[in-house]
Amino acid sequence: MKLKKLAIVTTLTLSLFGFNQMNADAASTTHTVKSGDTFWNIGKRYGVSVTALMKVNNRSTSLLYPGQRLVIPQSITAAEKDLLARLVYAEAKGEPYAGKVAVATVVLNRVDHAEFPNTVTGVIHERYSNGGYAFTPVQNGHINQVADAESKRAVEEALAFRGQGSGSLFFYNPAKISNTWILSREVTVTIGNHKFAK
Repeated sequence: MKLKKLAIVTTLTLSLFGFNQMNADAASTTHTVKSGDTFWNIGKRYGVSVTALMKVNNRSTSLLYPGQRLVIPQSITAAEKDLLARLVYAEAKGEPYAGKVAVATVVLNRVDHAEFPNTVTGVIHERYSNGGYAFTPVQNGHINQVADAESKRAVEEALAFRGQGSGSLFFYNPAKISNTWILSREVTVTIGNHKFAK
């Protein structure tokens, strides 16, 4: 009986070690916590959500201690960050910073939602059955403009914020809409000239 228990405990320990090693191997890097670090600023620095950061490190509280090592999970690729920043720049030029973060958040919410493509590139380049694109800058070519620093910063903040918030899946400028279908969606917040909805 004792031998059977020892075999079960040994197998369980090796399985847990292997699982933790797989998680560590899947991560792109680690971070050593410094004084003043928070999950929020670490998430913004690496472009990962606070939720994902806490989950991969098996944390249920936000307490951090200098010297701790955190596994940083994979985020979106550099090319996807650039594409998302260019979309934010094209869609929210002249809008408040919070509106830029909210535009990036809409794209990330769509990636995580079952009714939309599951990649940033797929969401941004999604075409409708009528031949149009989900985002006007893709259709008119403005997506090809280089993003400014504020749009890039907004993307990093949206990545850290991912999985939180009101779940907005759409945004529009009421003064510029041609399809009134969007007016049937529940408005979650208004920022600048944009209404965000789900």
